[in-house]
Amino acid sequence: MADISKFLLNSENSKLIKLNNETSQSVALVPQSEGRIANLDTHESDKSIDVVFPILHGPFGEDGTMQGLLKLANIPFVGASVLGSAVGMDKDVMKRLLRDAEIPIGNFLTFKEKDIPTYEDVVKNLGLPFFVKPANMGSSVGVSKVSEEKDFDKAVREAFKYDRKILIEENIKGREIECSVLGNDDPIASVPGEVISNHDFYSYEAKYIDEHGAALEIPAKLPNDIVKKVQELAVKTFKTLSCEGLGRVDFFLKENGDVLVNEINTIPGFASISMYPKLWEASGISYTELIDRLIQLALERFEKEQKLKTSYDTERIL
Repeated sequence: MADISKFLLNSENSKLIKLNNETSQSVALVPQSEGRIANLDTHESDKSIDVVFPILHGPFGEDGTMQGLLKLANIPFVGASVLGSAVGMDKDVMKRLLRDAEIPIGNFLTFKEKDIPTYEDVVKNLGLPFFVKPANMGSSVGVSKVSEEKDFDKAVREAFKYDRKILIEENIKGREIECSVLGNDDPIASVPGEVISNHDFYSYEAKYIDEHGAALEIPAKLPNDIVKKVQELAVKTFKTLSCEGLGRVDFFLKENGDVLVNEINTIPGFASISMYPKLWEASGISYTELIDRLIQLALERFEKEQKLKTSYDTERIL
């Protein structure tokens, strides 16, 4: 096994983890060169990349930016392409598409800085409590739960630190269910799992800082009809949002049995203890086999895209 300290320092401590810049090398992708990379320190360009497995979260990593760079460099990569990644990151656009596809979601409002509503208007539309979050962000960064008017302005300011557009969502009482999806044109869904948070909500601290912040129950204890419903909605969500390769769809299961889609994660956590691979392990696909399948899906898509025409010969119409 490779020495992870070459790339990450304090990898076992979520509070102190950071990149090891001392051993890093500056490289550049050579456009349209079948994955060749150039070392900016030595000026050598004799190495190439077969396929990229992005494990970057948040803006520039899973919002389509990195995916666009890899497409320009003509390199196969795992996961959603530019469109699916962008839509999966923008919670506002995501929820609009899900709503148009008649996929059940919670009530929400979207605003930019010039048209922020009053606290009273939000309560009238969504009730109390409600959540304020950046439209484009992940890992619960910038998310606040608002239960009183005195917390509203602070929550809005916090969300606007990370995006020019914010989302305000109703509070949904229910269990937090997650389902992994795998595939390109014919995706399949795993058994569902459940996140049992020990915090007020599944915050950044609960996810990454507090080792007792949440428990994962795999598979979730659900009736067969709910399992089937979750899996069907997971695949439908994946297809609706133009996703490929992998994705984890997060749900709320209400006490009355209603299943609501919360969001999709196009690059879900992929450590061996993360929900995405653990759900597939419970579904009969091991961690190493899962990685192999995702790489194959990336290569299959790349081969199909290479057959597409990207230019048009104008002389043909003269």
